[in-house]
Amino acid sequence: MDDSSRSRLLVFNRCKQVEDPDVDGVGWEPLRDFHHGSRISAMAWSPETNLTSMPRVLRLCFAENDKKVRLISSDMKDDDQVQVLGEHRDYINCVSFQPDQGALVASASDDLTCQVWGLDGQQAACFTLTAPGMAVCWHPQEPGKVMVAEKKGIIRFYHVQTQQPIMSLDCSHIPLLSADWCLGNSLRVAAVAGTDWFIFDTSRSSRPLENEQAHDTGCRAVKWCQSQDYLLATTGGRPPQLKVFNIKANQLTLNTELEASGGLSWHFRLPIVAIGGDCKVHLWHTGNVRYVRGLG
Repeated sequence: MDDSSRSRLLVFNRCKQVEDPDVDGVGWEPLRDFHHGSRISAMAWSPETNLTSMPRVLRLCFAENDKKVRLISSDMKDDDQVQVLGEHRDYINCVSFQPDQGALVASASDDLTCQVWGLDGQQAACFTLTAPGMAVCWHPQEPGKVMVAEKKGIIRFYHVQTQQPIMSLDCSHIPLLSADWCLGNSLRVAAVAGTDWFIFDTSRSSRPLENEQAHDTGCRAVKWCQSQDYLLATTGGRPPQLKVFNIKANQLTLNTELEASGGLSWHFRLPIVAIGGDCKVHLWHTGNVRYVRGLG
């Protein structure tokens, strides 16, 4: 949770099981309070983060308005470290960890580059884009590849080691503001551009197989559910809206409004979607469509 007004990064741990039907909501305990320099524009958790067994490790990367990518590491005792991994020439829109070992971090920026950094701060790759990079994703089944979405509606795949392009997808709509690579099906990619979401099957076509209007005044973000690959969350609209689509049943599962919105993510094992808004993190369980809790 980023408290930008006070330049703080707050990390919480869940202390009650949301799977328990007798528990009304979710309990949380603060784990760490990191103070940083400016507003965070993007953040990603490392797959090396481990809070359930010894030695405990908390690791995440984030981008700030000073155009730098930073890595936070903590042993949850007395050793908290913050290091600069790299820097862009313009605003950074997205950061993402390589999913298998977390040894690389990719960042996409308005400076028309996607850069890949090692945890030692050395640049491992740099891809020149033709429009601002709005999203960057890895996939555990394709660890040597990175997906980069450009604002002009093009989604490109690159081989990190050779730095060669592999393929591209085209929404034919602008502006593309977000894209995501489906964890449960590596052939599926989703994007939002203009008022619509788009779904691609990379084995069949470079053109979208499905698209549907999500927010009539424009979409902002899109995320696949990590536990159920037929659920797709989007944000956008005025006032800000959160919607969850069941693309298998062609149904709108969740449609709610917030006073403000920022960030979008899913629980790793459960169909719980989270979104920031009005100094809180709001959680919805889409399995039985209920509001879980506002954390903040």
